[in-house]
Amino acid sequence: MTPLPRIKICCISSVQEAQTAIRYGAAALGLVGPMPSGPGTLTDDAIARIVPTVPPPIATFLLSCETLPESLIAHQRRVHTNTLQLVDAVSPGTYALLREALPTVRLVQVIHILDEASVEEALRLAPEVDALLLDSGNPTLAIKELGGTGRTHNWMLSRQIVEQAPVPVFLAGGLKAENVRAALDAVQPFGLDLCSGVRTQGQLDEAKLEAFFRAVGY
Repeated sequence: MTPLPRIKICCISSVQEAQTAIRYGAAALGLVGPMPSGPGTLTDDAIARIVPTVPPPIATFLLSCETLPESLIAHQRRVHTNTLQLVDAVSPGTYALLREALPTVRLVQVIHILDEASVEEALRLAPEVDALLLDSGNPTLAIKELGGTGRTHNWMLSRQIVEQAPVPVFLAGGLKAENVRAALDAVQPFGLDLCSGVRTQGQLDEAKLEAFFRAVGY
């Protein structure tokens, strides 16, 4: 029997939202640091208050748009999440420096799926990280979109990555109860990541959470 995909609820804004997401079955929580665009950003102090309330084995992801190794290391050390999600591209050698400084922290690289070049990028970077997360942003814009767009992307490109990558792959971008079965059938990812699909007017919506987890098969 195929295991159910892990579900990461992103844009967590409070201890209460964290506990609600966990109660419905979230395996991971996304905590969004400052971003050039997109919803759900938090101060480092707010993230640092939420993290200690999350019990193991739930993963806490810090979404950081920092790109310099020293800035990424400092960001994680201020908030103490167990996972660092890099939402922008970083220079060669960065992952090794992060591993050395943060040996117990898992690294997840976001790949924004735009075209076939995104597949090549994902497969090139996969051996450097613990997981990939495929999203629908556009880092080439003047004001970068680094997630939280609420849009889907070309799932056939994501499927290519899932089939070839040597690490687990999370699928993000416009997922909701109404389309998640189609997404799972098309991509067959290790995990799912969503923000707006379980929110109403920016707030976590328990009815939408329940519907999403039910649609996935929980």
